[in-house]
Amino acid sequence: MRNGLFIAGTNTGVGKTVVTAGILRHLRKLGLDVVSMKPVQTGGVPGANGLTAPDLEFHLAASGLSITPEERALMSPYVYEPACSPHLAGRMVGRYVNLDHCQSCGEQLAAAHQGVLIEGAGGLMTPLNEEETQLGLVIQFGAPVLLVAHIGLGTISHCLLTIETLREAEVPIAGVIFNATAPGEGEDFIGRDNPDAVAQFGAVEVLGNVPWLGDVEGDGVWERFDASVPGLAKIASYFSPE
Repeated sequence: MRNGLFIAGTNTGVGKTVVTAGILRHLRKLGLDVVSMKPVQTGGVPGANGLTAPDLEFHLAASGLSITPEERALMSPYVYEPACSPHLAGRMVGRYVNLDHCQSCGEQLAAAHQGVLIEGAGGLMTPLNEEETQLGLVIQFGAPVLLVAHIGLGTISHCLLTIETLREAEVPIAGVIFNATAPGEGEDFIGRDNPDAVAQFGAVEVLGNVPWLGDVEGDGVWERFDASVPGLAKIASYFSPE
């Protein structure tokens, strides 16, 4: 995808949704017509119009983006109510993720907008159906990957293994953003060193180090996000007119 950026995580629960929302909000404040999508969502929320993807709804709320029902269907083509691995959710409901359909939805969004942020599900090797993993979806989209990682103990190995997997698949890496998922996380000597270690051993650029933001509806939260991600200018360059 020419005008896409795939936001992948080293694992589930590392903060991909917060990072995607923060980036989307920032890009739209710059006047860039960028939208987001969550191709595969488990833990969907039942509503009057069927299941909704909570991660996508978080992006939309943070950025103030209003969409049509038709766009919502493109942005979240696979939503499952069971909160488990997508392959298991698909088995339970009898409808598996189809990578071609995900790509088609993304291409339609990309054709109508200046760019698309694609938030993945879980880590790279998360199974999406009985044969294919998240890595297959990354390759299918063909977009650079922005990696989101937790900041605490264990992240170095998680990051380097993910980086190695992406490079073996010849997927370009835009950079890494670290994210604190709990109060105080990353504030010790380990958290201060982890980004430098990943940058050194992974030969990647660290674009940001997001602290624990707490209540994302509180005053100044997204301003703190922007201040903690100096690489936002590089991210914007993927979507800015030449």
